[in-house]
Amino acid sequence: MTERDEQRAVFREYVDAVGLHGMAGAEAAGLQASEWYALSRITLAGGLTSGELAAGTGLTTGATTRLIDRLERAGYVRRTADPADRRKVVVEAVPDALAGVEAAVGPARRRIAEVLAEYTPEQRDLLFDYFRRAAPAFREATETIRTATHERKGR
Repeated sequence: MTERDEQRAVFREYVDAVGLHGMAGAEAAGLQASEWYALSRITLAGGLTSGELAAGTGLTTGATTRLIDRLERAGYVRRTADPADRRKVVVEAVPDALAGVEAAVGPARRRIAEVLAEYTPEQRDLLFDYFRRAAPAFREATETIRTATHERKGR
């Protein structure tokens, strides 16, 4: 195996582990993977309109409305009026519900924090630079995959 092949294998193992971690977190919270991702996006943004959430998830507006309905019924989010434009609705995370999610996934997340703590501050700076750059690249790659899939299916 070449060094490049080994690097690819290590990277795939990493990406697969992150994906499995996300699926396990969703399961622990009683959510589907798309709901878990949407809740994360809502939380990170401090609230999103359904249109923003649809754009961020790649779901149709109808599917996004159903996803928000499920999250709201489960007690994870609430709809509030946009203070800047009362015609718009913002979807916000319910803090108490997030505490339950953290209780479910916190111990596993602490293990990842322990791994990061083994690096020097300079190495962590490099890792977090990678995270900042890689997240949008992964989202773009995801959109590329979705577009190609829709084209193959004739949508």
